[in-house]
Amino acid sequence: MHPLLIHLLYDEAGQDIVEYALLTAGIGIVGAATWPLIVAGIGTAYESFDADTQNLWEVPDPGSP
Repeated sequence: MHPLLIHLLYDEAGQDIVEYALLTAGIGIVGAATWPLIVAGIGTAYESFDADTQNLWEVPDPGSP
């Protein structure tokens, strides 16, 4: 068991895959953490656009000739 443990500690095979996995996990965590901010920003922009669009047209007065 002892030689196997020493071999695993000093063997660098697969190191690049572990580094890419950690990098991918970090990017995924940051993306998941910022997603609510992105959704809120898009919602605010859409609501502003919708309000501006709705205010472009005024309902005509039905009593005017």
